[in-house]
Amino acid sequence: MTQKPSARRRFIKTAAATTAGGAALAAPMISTAQTVSMRFQSTWPAKDIFHEYAQDFAKKVNDMAGGRLKIEVLPSGSVVPAFQLLEAVNKGTLDGGHGVVAYHYGKNSALALWGSGPGFGMDPNMLLAWHNYGGGEDLLEEIYKSISMDVVSFLYGPMPTQPYGWFKKPVANLEQMKGVKFRTVGLAVDLYTEQGAAVNPLPGAEIVPALDRGLIDAAEFNNATSDRILGFPDVAKNCMLQSFHQSTEQFEILFNKAKYNALPAELKKIIDYAVQASSADMSWKAIDRNSKDYAEMKKAGVSFYKTPDAILRNQLDSWDKVIARKSAENPLFKKVLDSQRAFALRAGQWQNDYLVDFKMAWNHYFRK
Repeated sequence: MTQKPSARRRFIKTAAATTAGGAALAAPMISTAQTVSMRFQSTWPAKDIFHEYAQDFAKKVNDMAGGRLKIEVLPSGSVVPAFQLLEAVNKGTLDGGHGVVAYHYGKNSALALWGSGPGFGMDPNMLLAWHNYGGGEDLLEEIYKSISMDVVSFLYGPMPTQPYGWFKKPVANLEQMKGVKFRTVGLAVDLYTEQGAAVNPLPGAEIVPALDRGLIDAAEFNNATSDRILGFPDVAKNCMLQSFHQSTEQFEILFNKAKYNALPAELKKIIDYAVQASSADMSWKAIDRNSKDYAEMKKAGVSFYKTPDAILRNQLDSWDKVIARKSAENPLFKKVLDSQRAFALRAGQWQNDYLVDFKMAWNHYFRK
């Protein structure tokens, strides 16, 4: 059998087109736009583990985006001071940032409720559950709208309970807090003020220099790793462990809303899943690193004490006074508190009834 050359060429051309069409139908619909670059800033010094957490998040996004989205994270102060991050992201001076909601406390006191205070007995992971499933996310968006901040906020990474503070001498009773020049942030400012301290809310990078120069007498920051890296053991040798001032805090990842909204749907999903992955990864890394640095500071001669129960109970009483005042002044503050209280009543009952006392098992094996 023979076939004319022109007919044979038409057959090959038609077959190739059909094959190409089938391949196109089978291929997934993936955005092939140019790389979107975003410049972020954290509210943390470059050497702090918190800045490392910010970089960990960016790396997860960059890896999963496959070159279509690239986030660069600069340390605190590279573009704006730590406490000006929200405004910078809102204006587009920065495309996004990494910090904590309590740093925006001055714009609306209700913002500090994502971290400050005892959270009606919730631990930080439970407060994050309230945020994601109990109405907190919508309330945070409502507050940002009320102060004209066009940002997209993601919360993640429940932090371990923070120490009461670093002191030149251990604190045995509440009388020793009277007149102490103390550093903290958010609603913890009001709580320590209730306890008699003279509070100065400094960013993380400024705390140790202020302690060293005697501008403040004592301070709290966050965790064993950050405290060791930032040099607290060089200027104070006594750390009081356990406190209700910031026992429920988590991190915030901010995006400029216009920049975020311009992203294709698949990149928005990558960001969402990177936040969730970072939350788990940060929690695991914190356990490993905090426990190592806690042991190292003990070896270096730092003395750790449990905060006396009388001071902890006074914190709860002082907190009640603070939230009563703030609720009367700010309807959004009361709205957030009421939402947290309802979630804590249900979730706390479940957790307190179901969770075993892990300390009992630890003592069984290691305190013989």
